[in-house]
Amino acid sequence: MIALTAVAALALMPGCGGKKETTPAAEEQPAAGGEVWHAAGDEGTVTGKVSFKGPPPKFPAISMDADAVCAAKHSGPVHPEAVVANPNGTLKNVFVHVKSGLEGKNFAVPTEPVVLDQVGCLYNPHVLGIQARQDLKVVTSDNTTHNIHPLPKVNREWNISQPPHADPIIRSFSRPEISVPVKCNQHPWMRAYIHVVADPFFAVSDDQGSFEIKGLPPGNYEIEALHEHYGAQTQKVTVAPKGSASVEFSYNATQAYRAGSLRMMPALVIPCCGGGGTERGASH
Repeated sequence: MIALTAVAALALMPGCGGKKETTPAAEEQPAAGGEVWHAAGDEGTVTGKVSFKGPPPKFPAISMDADAVCAAKHSGPVHPEAVVANPNGTLKNVFVHVKSGLEGKNFAVPTEPVVLDQVGCLYNPHVLGIQARQDLKVVTSDNTTHNIHPLPKVNREWNISQPPHADPIIRSFSRPEISVPVKCNQHPWMRAYIHVVADPFFAVSDDQGSFEIKGLPPGNYEIEALHEHYGAQTQKVTVAPKGSASVEFSYNATQAYRAGSLRMMPALVIPCCGGGGTERGASH
């Protein structure tokens, strides 16, 4: 009996820890359990723009003198990316996602990772979206050591050093969580924001202030825009079968931060020991 117990224990050990296992198809990884939603062919699109009124705040230039490698990567002054106003009167780096309207649907976790690079001692991109349990791949293009340190409140915190030419860091977030700040303990000016959501319907406004959310099933939705300095706004839209809905958000340079209305997200029940840094354990 002792021998049989030992053999059984050894057979179970490869499932816990070690190299992260991959699944052959995204459909085998529903984000919150249950049947995965599949496109029916009548999906639509939400497009829009984030306008910006007034002169943007002036932030002091970042001093990178403490790390000569960082300073050498830039020919002129570098400013924080907390507010990036585009020349056409729009705002960049606004995260736009479906806040409500998808209840009861489960979505496959993409097999492709979301990449966060470190270029010139800045995070690129500054704002990104990712699905819960999707891989985040952190790489570095700098010839200096970085220290990647996300600061979530719902997910598990981690803090990993990445020297030059190091392998990518692969991690994931088990639960949806909006606005997870990321800092570098080596370079205190480095900051990024990760928005962890339960579905693939999100976008980030670009250098024209534009965004596009594709593949939405027909229905009524509440769309939320989130900016790190100015906060949240919402708009309601209706997406017709194979239709396109348009929505516009507007921020003002003088407005105060507007906190979003927080909604408790359903916790995910993840089987023990998925490996490779995924948040583990049952919901709590």
